[in-house]
Amino acid sequence: ILLLIRNPKDVATSFYHFTNSMSPLPSYETWDDFFVAFMTKKMPWGCYFEYLSKWNKYADDENVMTITYEELKENPVLGVKNIAAFFGISLTEKELQSVVERSSFQSMKKNSQKTHGAFGNILFRKGGVSDWKNLFSEDHNEKMDKAFEEHVGGTKLGTKLKYELYCKV
Repeated sequence: ILLLIRNPKDVATSFYHFTNSMSPLPSYETWDDFFVAFMTKKMPWGCYFEYLSKWNKYADDENVMTITYEELKENPVLGVKNIAAFFGISLTEKELQSVVERSSFQSMKKNSQKTHGAFGNILFRKGGVSDWKNLFSEDHNEKMDKAFEEHVGGTKLGTKLKYELYCKV
Protein backbone atom coordinates (compact mmCIF):
# COMPACT_ATOMS: atom_id res chain seq x y z
CA ILE A 1 0.00 0.00 0.00
CA LEU A 2 1.32 3.41 -0.94
CA LEU A 3 0.11 6.01 1.55
CA LEU A 4 0.43 9.56 0.28
CA ILE A 5 -0.01 12.18 3.00
CA ARG A 6 0.15 15.94 2.88
CA ASN A 7 0.66 18.93 5.15
CA PRO A 8 -2.75 19.35 6.86
CA LYS A 9 -2.64 23.11 6.27
CA ASP A 10 -2.38 22.57 2.52
CA VAL A 11 -5.04 19.84 2.73
CA ALA A 12 -7.41 22.38 4.30
CA THR A 13 -6.53 25.03 1.73
CA SER A 14 -7.04 22.67 -1.22
CA PHE A 15 -10.24 21.31 0.21
CA TYR A 16 -11.58 24.83 0.73
CA HIS A 17 -11.12 25.64 -2.95
CA PHE A 18 -12.39 22.20 -4.00
CA THR A 19 -15.62 22.34 -1.97
CA ASN A 20 -16.39 25.83 -3.21
CA SER A 21 -16.01 24.58 -6.80
CA MET A 22 -18.22 21.49 -6.47
CA SER A 23 -21.92 22.29 -6.24
CA PRO A 24 -22.93 19.00 -4.55
CA LEU A 25 -20.57 19.80 -1.66
CA PRO A 26 -21.19 22.46 0.95
CA SER A 27 -19.67 25.80 0.01
CA TYR A 28 -18.40 28.40 2.41
CA GLU A 29 -18.81 32.15 2.27
CA THR A 30 -15.45 32.76 3.90
CA TRP A 31 -12.24 30.97 4.71
CA ASP A 32 -13.07 31.47 8.41
CA ASP A 33 -16.37 29.59 7.98
CA PHE A 34 -14.57 26.75 6.24
CA PHE A 35 -11.76 26.65 8.81
CA VAL A 36 -14.26 26.26 11.67
CA ALA A 37 -15.96 23.37 9.83
CA PHE A 38 -12.61 21.73 9.03
CA MET A 39 -11.40 21.97 12.62
CA THR A 40 -14.71 20.79 14.13
CA LYS A 41 -14.87 17.65 11.96
CA LYS A 42 -17.77 18.82 9.80
CA MET A 43 -16.25 17.81 6.47
CA PRO A 44 -18.06 15.46 4.08
CA TRP A 45 -15.20 12.93 4.28
CA GLY A 46 -14.40 13.26 7.94
CA CYS A 47 -11.47 14.64 9.86
CA TYR A 48 -8.00 14.59 8.27
CA PHE A 49 -6.33 14.25 11.66
CA GLU A 50 -8.44 11.18 12.47
CA TYR A 51 -7.58 9.77 9.06
CA LEU A 52 -3.87 10.18 9.83
CA SER A 53 -4.34 8.68 13.31
CA LYS A 54 -6.00 5.59 11.84
CA TRP A 55 -3.29 5.12 9.22
CA ASN A 56 -0.60 5.56 11.85
CA LYS A 57 -1.46 2.06 13.13
CA TYR A 58 -0.01 0.70 9.88
CA ALA A 59 2.97 3.04 9.52
CA ASP A 60 5.46 0.33 10.52
CA ASP A 61 3.93 -2.39 8.39
CA GLU A 62 6.41 -3.62 5.78
CA ASN A 63 3.61 -3.62 3.20
CA VAL A 64 2.94 0.09 3.65
CA MET A 65 5.12 2.83 2.22
CA THR A 66 4.38 6.36 3.38
CA ILE A 67 5.47 9.33 1.33
CA THR A 68 4.51 12.97 1.58
CA TYR A 69 3.28 15.14 -1.25
CA GLU A 70 6.01 17.59 -0.29
CA GLU A 71 8.71 14.93 -0.73
CA LEU A 72 7.41 14.14 -4.22
CA LYS A 73 7.34 17.82 -5.16
CA GLU A 74 10.87 18.40 -3.87
CA ASN A 75 12.48 15.40 -5.56
CA PRO A 76 10.15 13.57 -7.96
CA VAL A 77 12.92 11.37 -9.40
CA LEU A 78 13.87 10.02 -5.98
CA GLY A 79 10.19 9.62 -5.08
CA VAL A 80 9.43 7.57 -8.18
CA LYS A 81 12.59 5.47 -7.66
CA ASN A 82 11.57 4.73 -4.06
CA ILE A 83 7.99 3.88 -5.03
CA ALA A 84 9.16 1.61 -7.85
CA ALA A 85 11.61 -0.15 -5.51
CA PHE A 86 8.88 -0.61 -2.88
CA PHE A 87 6.65 -2.33 -5.45
CA GLY A 88 9.57 -4.33 -6.88
CA ILE A 89 9.44 -2.63 -10.26
CA SER A 90 12.64 -2.04 -12.21
CA LEU A 91 12.69 1.03 -14.37
CA THR A 92 15.16 1.98 -17.04
CA GLU A 93 16.36 5.58 -16.92
CA LYS A 94 14.07 6.36 -19.86
CA GLU A 95 11.04 4.78 -18.12
CA LEU A 96 11.88 6.62 -14.90
CA GLN A 97 11.99 9.97 -16.70
CA SER A 98 8.74 9.17 -18.50
CA VAL A 99 6.95 8.36 -15.23
CA VAL A 100 8.33 11.50 -13.58
CA GLU A 101 7.21 13.67 -16.50
CA ARG A 102 3.78 12.09 -16.94
CA SER A 103 3.02 12.14 -13.21
CA SER A 104 4.07 15.76 -12.70
CA PHE A 105 1.28 18.08 -11.62
CA GLN A 106 1.81 20.25 -14.69
CA SER A 107 1.45 17.27 -17.03
CA MET A 108 -1.62 15.94 -15.24
CA LYS A 109 -3.24 19.39 -15.23
CA LYS A 110 -2.51 19.82 -18.93
CA ASN A 111 -4.20 16.47 -19.69
CA SER A 112 -6.95 16.80 -17.09
CA GLN A 113 -9.72 17.51 -19.60
CA LYS A 114 -8.92 14.21 -21.35
CA THR A 115 -8.47 12.21 -18.15
CA HIS A 116 -11.11 13.77 -15.89
CA GLY A 117 -13.47 15.63 -18.23
CA ALA A 118 -15.28 18.64 -16.81
CA PHE A 119 -13.80 17.99 -13.35
CA GLY A 120 -10.23 18.46 -14.59
CA ASN A 121 -9.98 22.14 -13.71
CA ILE A 122 -11.50 21.51 -10.28
CA LEU A 123 -9.23 18.61 -9.38
CA PHE A 124 -6.04 20.20 -10.65
CA ARG A 125 -5.90 23.74 -9.28
CA LYS A 126 -2.33 24.71 -8.27
CA GLY A 127 -0.48 21.64 -7.06
CA GLY A 128 1.91 23.71 -5.00
CA VAL A 129 3.25 23.55 -1.50
CA SER A 130 2.59 26.13 1.25
CA ASP A 131 -0.41 27.78 -0.40
CA TRP A 132 -1.92 27.74 3.10
CA LYS A 133 0.17 30.82 3.88
CA ASN A 134 -2.19 32.81 1.64
CA LEU A 135 -5.23 32.00 3.81
CA PHE A 136 -4.12 31.19 7.36
CA SER A 137 -4.06 33.89 10.00
CA GLU A 138 -1.75 33.55 12.99
CA ASP A 139 -4.76 32.26 14.97
CA HIS A 140 -5.60 29.64 12.31
CA ASN A 141 -1.96 28.55 12.27
CA GLU A 142 -1.84 28.15 16.06
CA LYS A 143 -5.12 26.21 16.15
CA MET A 144 -3.99 23.87 13.38
CA ASP A 145 -0.62 23.28 15.07
CA LYS A 146 -2.38 22.48 18.36
CA ALA A 147 -4.78 20.02 16.70
CA PHE A 148 -1.87 18.43 14.82
CA GLU A 149 0.03 17.88 18.08
CA GLU A 150 -3.03 16.48 19.85
CA HIS A 151 -3.85 13.98 17.12
CA VAL A 152 -0.58 12.91 15.52
CA GLY A 153 2.26 14.95 17.01
CA GLY A 154 4.28 12.11 18.51
CA THR A 155 3.39 9.45 15.94
CA LYS A 156 5.45 8.18 13.03
CA LEU A 157 3.23 9.91 10.46
CA GLY A 158 3.13 13.03 12.59
CA THR A 159 6.91 13.13 12.79
CA LYS A 160 7.17 12.73 9.02
CA LEU A 161 4.69 15.55 8.39
CA LYS A 162 6.18 17.78 11.09
CA TYR A 163 9.55 17.55 9.35
CA GLU A 164 7.90 18.65 6.11
CA LEU A 165 5.97 21.42 7.88
CA TYR A 166 8.73 22.98 9.89
CA CYS A 167 12.06 21.93 8.47
CA LYS A 168 11.60 21.80 4.71
CA VAL A 169 8.81 24.15 3.72
